[in-house]
Amino acid sequence: MATILLVDDETRMLDLLSLYLAPLGYKCIKKTSALDAITYLEENDADLILLDVMMPEMDGWDACKEIRKHWDIPIIMLTARSEKLDVVKGLKIGADDYITKPFDEGELIARIEAVLRRNSSSSSLLSFNGLSLNMDSYESQFNGAVIPLTPKELSLLNLFLQNRNKVFTREHLISTIWGYGVATEDRTIDSHVRNLRDKLRKAGFAADNYLITVWGVGYKWLEKAE
Repeated sequence: MATILLVDDETRMLDLLSLYLAPLGYKCIKKTSALDAITYLEENDADLILLDVMMPEMDGWDACKEIRKHWDIPIIMLTARSEKLDVVKGLKIGADDYITKPFDEGELIARIEAVLRRNSSSSSLLSFNGLSLNMDSYESQFNGAVIPLTPKELSLLNLFLQNRNKVFTREHLISTIWGYGVATEDRTIDSHVRNLRDKLRKAGFAADNYLITVWGVGYKWLEKAE
């Protein structure tokens, strides 16, 4: 489960962001000032920061520069400003992306997922109970034996292993793996997940204990077997 640090002086905006993100499995930490956010980071970890620009005491620009001195956490700037120079300024001081208010829920989530994927690409080797996945070589193994997975199956496995215990709807999987605007049906997801389970099972991995169907919703990968 990815932890997102939400920083905005408007509690209404913090509540709205949490309303969008919490149902997708993200752990949301709300802070109403940049100083409180920095204090939080001194004792805790975060996977991504949504940082408002216009705040009292310390604005988002200064907060971004201060955070970059100590942490390499991806930052998405949130602001009502839309001028091109503000976008350039944010990216130059270390922001990873920039979105203006009011924003579309789908666009915000897509940008968050894209930034998290880019940030995790540096650690492309994943392992779980004898199962290993290397997205650089597009290869998966169980106890040293190669599992012949297709690129889509590898992408699904990569997404599940990086987001254990998070429930993914079929629509979410389609948009993340296939991309927005692609005409893919729910049964295509079901077929790919079924094939992934079968191949993991044939390799000796107890897939049925970890890759779980959440009936009426989608799928999730358990951190610990039920």
